[in-house]
Amino acid sequence: MNDTARAFPTAQAPTEAGRGRVNSLRFAAGVFGVFWSFAAGAQSSAIYTCVDSKGRRITSDRPIVECLDREQRELNPSGSVKRVIIPIPTAAERAQQEADKKAEAERQNRAIEDKRKERLLASRYPNQAAHDKARAEAQEQLNGQIALAQQHMAALEQQRRAIDEELEFYKRDPGKAPPQLKRRLEENAQQRSTQSMQMADLEREKERINTRFDEELTQLRRIWGDKAP
Repeated sequence: MNDTARAFPTAQAPTEAGRGRVNSLRFAAGVFGVFWSFAAGAQSSAIYTCVDSKGRRITSDRPIVECLDREQRELNPSGSVKRVIIPIPTAAERAQQEADKKAEAERQNRAIEDKRKERLLASRYPNQAAHDKARAEAQEQLNGQIALAQQHMAALEQQRRAIDEELEFYKRDPGKAPPQLKRRLEENAQQRSTQSMQMADLEREKERINTRFDEELTQLRRIWGDKAP
């Protein structure tokens, strides 16, 4: 045997036992590959199911067109629910959703505004004495306006009586009454009517002020109670 043969020994043919071990390894590798492919495919697959408008249970491997208007369930290969697909809303439903969102936003804004007003109210009237004082001042101011209106009305009534006394001279023949006297009578009637409406407005304003202070007091009592230790 030369040096080359010693350096590189000639390969011998595998024995029967060796060939058996190789075949066993190849078979195991093939089985593992098939199993892995099956498992990967099972994990990536999905099942969709729903009940359509006719009450039929439909199952598919993709989202179901017949159930776009209703809830669908995507299932895992094990049958458990992976997710719930909500239906696509119609134009009317989308409009209603937008209206609901707008109404909710307005409600939240009103709540924020109400809180702001409560803070201002509590800051202005820290106790009932301060609120009672403000009510008395408002009533006093309005009563002063009512008193002036009553004085004006009394003056107009006095003027009317003076005009009536002058008209007594023309009682038998009213047509002979001077035009100036008739004009004064008409102006007096118009002024008394206007003054009566103003006095009625003042009385309504008085009621409105009392109502406002009553409502504020109810609200303030709740705020003061919340702040009490």
